[in-house]
Amino acid sequence: MTNTAGPLMECVANFSEGRDTTVIAAIARAIQDVPGQQLLHQDISPSANRTVMTFAGRPEAVTEAAFEAIKTAAERIDMAVQTGAHPRIGATDVCPLIPLAQLSIEEAVVYAEALGRRVGTELGIPVYLYEHAAKAGYRRTLPAIRKGQYEGLQYKMQQEGWQPDYGYAPGSIRVAHTGATVIGVRDVLVAFNISLDTRDENIAATIARKMRSIGGGLPALRAIGWYMEDFDCAQVSMNLLDYRITSPLTVWETCKTLAAEYGVQPTGCEVIGLIPEACVTEAGSAALQGDAPVAELVAAGISYLGLDRVKPFVPGAKILEYALQAAGLF
Repeated sequence: MTNTAGPLMECVANFSEGRDTTVIAAIARAIQDVPGQQLLHQDISPSANRTVMTFAGRPEAVTEAAFEAIKTAAERIDMAVQTGAHPRIGATDVCPLIPLAQLSIEEAVVYAEALGRRVGTELGIPVYLYEHAAKAGYRRTLPAIRKGQYEGLQYKMQQEGWQPDYGYAPGSIRVAHTGATVIGVRDVLVAFNISLDTRDENIAATIARKMRSIGGGLPALRAIGWYMEDFDCAQVSMNLLDYRITSPLTVWETCKTLAAEYGVQPTGCEVIGLIPEACVTEAGSAALQGDAPVAELVAAGISYLGLDRVKPFVPGAKILEYALQAAGLF
């Protein structure tokens, strides 16, 4: 990704609120009020009770916007009464920083550490560093840190090796309200949900288990199965940790094959956040069985993967490069 305007960083913050529009709007305003970066996209899921906000710009501005968003979420979300389908550990569940241009992983880690330290010190929220920012290998992955979820957090923080990197306060009343936040640096990730023509979440969970890399399936893939009331169907919900290794096209084809074993089939896909253009054009090439102008590949890819069947998919708003260009950032 080339960019002549200076270092460019993205943040894809996940908040444990997808139902109260006033809370979601307050978090969005906190981001939008910080100059030097722009809020590119919001994905709101009532069933998951989760909102994903994607913003990008100058690294200093992005980390400031992330802090203000985390602060607002802590003020407005009470984890003691929060419920939802998605695993979570805190009001701001995870806050990854992604270097996009003229910024190294090592430089981004410095920003993540500073953000984590500030959140822990100023807001009193426990912070775990993950992925490239992790201080130990066993604390690198989000599932490992999130294991036990919010309900098991107070116990987990007391266990050897699991005290937070910042903001550790045993028995804190504030921690009971906010939970913890996971902050780190990762590569571009594709959050990709495939809807099935069944309500049976056990089928989705079985397919997910067979697909994910931990079970010997596709590499660089995490997957769970759940029922999503928003769409009245079961979904295989996935994180493609490296779309160059395991792409949405590969995931789609594999899911179709596995679903057929249980007498079901995929009906469409949902992208959470933004997706790189290459993921869509690869599917377009497969659909057209050859090369074509980019616009045709994008249209064919959207159709082949069913990206617009679950909910609207507007390329200018959902494809990462296009959203950055529209914001004047790329």
